[in-house]
Amino acid sequence: MSPKKVSSITSATSLADILTRGDGAFDLAEAALLLASRDPSAADINTYRIHLKSLYAAAEKCAEELWPGEINPTSHEMAGVLSTVISSTFRYHGDEDNYDDLDNANLMRVIDRRKGLPVALGILYIATARSQGWRVAGLNFPGHFLVRLESHDGTRVILDPFHGGHVLDAQALRDLLKIVTGPNEELEPRHYKTVSDRDILVRLQNNVKARRLGLGQMEDALDTLKTMQLLLPDSVALCREAGFLHLRLGQPTQALRTLEGYLTRAPAGPERSRIETVVKDLKQRIH
Repeated sequence: MSPKKVSSITSATSLADILTRGDGAFDLAEAALLLASRDPSAADINTYRIHLKSLYAAAEKCAEELWPGEINPTSHEMAGVLSTVISSTFRYHGDEDNYDDLDNANLMRVIDRRKGLPVALGILYIATARSQGWRVAGLNFPGHFLVRLESHDGTRVILDPFHGGHVLDAQALRDLLKIVTGPNEELEPRHYKTVSDRDILVRLQNNVKARRLGLGQMEDALDTLKTMQLLLPDSVALCREAGFLHLRLGQPTQALRTLEGYLTRAPAGPERSRIETVVKDLKQRIH
């Protein structure tokens, strides 16, 4: 095995450290743990760091046993190691019975329970692959997070972390797409586009926000939305959503301030015109 060097990834000491970076790769699992640690009921983060190290060590051992001395495994061999270690040895799986459970989007609780959403499990697959120095990325697949592995010779495979890390061929991808988006959808190049680590964290937090909204936890949902805004500070869509969530919480002054901020950046169009009307109405109500 080659020495594990992931030069583009450096460990973060805090969430603020991550937020100062661009769209390059960083320690994705550590970042997800730091997000989970913001929950008031969170346990000691070091317990989960130790677990991740065990996961990485098991992957290294499995790879060494399967192909001793091999420095350029194929993409299928890499996928096999990840599936064996994460799905079989550590028994992680997708939570099909309680998919909308809030715990499925919290990496600490995913580790505790060994089950979660595709994106939460995908973070474990990506982090474990990177610990071995393998090329890996998340994909911009709608409704179901997928992971792409690339071997030294450029061959690629796409695996499904929710279903045991199974490798998906083109037909399986097409079938999955129709399940999650509808029977008329067809595979396009955009479905194979990779996403940044920052985008993966936003996708994870979007699941947290949606579940908190579903539970009626409006204040907590707003807190999650604010975290998403820290991750994507230039997002006008998140700014607009935060404004309307302030309204739902009966906070017109905060809503006005947030939506005025939206108007300073939003492009011209019907949505901007609608928000201008809302802002005008809020000003009349407040003043």
